[in-house]
Amino acid sequence: MTEPPKRRPGRIQIQGVSPSIDGGRWPVKRTLGEPLEVSATIFADGHDVLEAALLHRGPEARRWTETRMEHLGNDRFTASIEPETLGRWQYSIAAWIDRFASWHHELERKVESGQADLAGELAEGAALLGVSALTLDEALEAEPPLLREAETRLDEPLELIVDRERARFGAWYELFPRSFGGFAGVGRALPELAELGFDVVYFPPIHPIGTTQRKGRNNALEAAPGDPGSPWAIGSPVGGHDAISPELGTLADLERLVESARVHELELALDLALQCSPDHPWLKEHPEWFYRRPDGTLKYAENPPKRYQDIYNLNFDSDDWQGLWQALLELVLTWAGRGIRIFRVDNPHTKPVAFWSWLIRESQAVHPDLIFLAEAFTRPAMMATLAKAGFSQSYTYFTWRNTRWELIDYITELTASALPEFFRPNFFANTPDILTAYLQEGGRPAFEARLVLAATLSPSYGIYSGFENLEREPVRAGSEEYLDSEKYELKSRKLDGPLLPLVAKLNAIRRQHPSLQRLDDLTFLNTANEQLIAYLKQDGDDAVLVVVNLDAASAQTGLVTVPGELDLPASFAVTDLLTGGDWTWRTGGNYVKLVPGERQAHVLGIEL
Repeated sequence: MTEPPKRRPGRIQIQGVSPSIDGGRWPVKRTLGEPLEVSATIFADGHDVLEAALLHRGPEARRWTETRMEHLGNDRFTASIEPETLGRWQYSIAAWIDRFASWHHELERKVESGQADLAGELAEGAALLGVSALTLDEALEAEPPLLREAETRLDEPLELIVDRERARFGAWYELFPRSFGGFAGVGRALPELAELGFDVVYFPPIHPIGTTQRKGRNNALEAAPGDPGSPWAIGSPVGGHDAISPELGTLADLERLVESARVHELELALDLALQCSPDHPWLKEHPEWFYRRPDGTLKYAENPPKRYQDIYNLNFDSDDWQGLWQALLELVLTWAGRGIRIFRVDNPHTKPVAFWSWLIRESQAVHPDLIFLAEAFTRPAMMATLAKAGFSQSYTYFTWRNTRWELIDYITELTASALPEFFRPNFFANTPDILTAYLQEGGRPAFEARLVLAATLSPSYGIYSGFENLEREPVRAGSEEYLDSEKYELKSRKLDGPLLPLVAKLNAIRRQHPSLQRLDDLTFLNTANEQLIAYLKQDGDDAVLVVVNLDAASAQTGLVTVPGELDLPASFAVTDLLTGGDWTWRTGGNYVKLVPGERQAHVLGIEL
């Protein structure tokens, strides 16, 4: 037989803490202004009255601040806070027996039941209050002292990442600077990008491009004279990841562009692609950082059937893995020191999760306003784990979800599971690598449908330049690669696409309506037609109802049902925020007709 424990175990149980990701292994996320509501099941043996407090402290604080938790009933307690500074917070829960409240509650019950002999109870109360004697009236009206007994806390505090708003909400525009005339040309485009309502202008890699095994047009294995090569083949004798391609401009030009963007209330995002061309300086300076076959040759990057002969991957299993990690952290801090605060990270799922967790934590410790977008189109578990590791935003499968039920199932997963506590989606409608069959085949109506869906379903969304020009010709049948892809050749771009007026309207609507700036306020509505998708987004008094025709070829009609349990009046006025039309809608069925070429979607502002 074993002896009893040497230290008396605590009596109070704290269970079912929410939010808590994988038992507290990973942090939850909020942005400034977003409350963190914490709840837990708290109980003990016996009938004592329990109290609890939410403990919280900011990144630089040593002492805990307490917020008293409210007892909801059935042993459930809750409290909320609004963190006021960026960075990594900690939170915990303290629970204790309120000895005075327990005694007072027991005394009241005995009085109510008519018990007459209360001398023992009054003596107990006098001892609690520190007085020599106590009458019944004095006992019932006594002010409670703070008497915490058997206080218990969580074994380990939980963690909260507090980001700035751009981590949650923003419209992104991806462009190749070389197609706009370098940094100077992008600078001339900034005022119009700002007028269009974009928040982030994202650049693919801007570093020197290697010449060895440089790819030609349409991913040809041999480059013709003058072919610029892929920006993702990073590194040449000019420099590596910390250098700028001379064709784009100088470091001073980039710093002026960063400041000009700030003046126009825009931000520049840079691609963080941790890979090297055969000409990268690291190949000579740190050969141990690269994979080598038994015969000593380097292995180029592959993602069958795609082959990247112009790129070598870094070896995170290198004997000098710590030196590699430190060099990559210094790289991020270098660009942050140059004014870059947003990084779109290329293929993070091919690098260790532990590395990302460390890199993001360390870099945000220096610059708490840094934002990292994970470009990981991979297994759901890995995508979720990268978000848990600290990525501020994530690409998603939205691009390939085109039918009504595909969209409903996937977006319900994003909004109604545990994912919203740490996973922030960014709905890019297209990318330089992704031209879906839906866009290829559907023409302008398909582009309009996807644009409205991306901009109204997710607080963060983006388009890659060419989308507004309806570019949709694949390199070959069945491929999602663009013909004459901008990845491998120079183009002459300007902001003149036919979809830009719709982009500007949607971005303006998003800024005007808080309901479109959140992820968790979504309700899908029945349409009685699988080609129509409808949903309500409501945040307090702000509500927007969206209906989209998913059929890019044919007119579709149906009844959009507004259920009675929603917080809407029986009859309410709506205004189409895209066209200005006014209607009266009601609880129940509402007739809708959407005709490609005339109107692909309704975005209805509701007057409450």
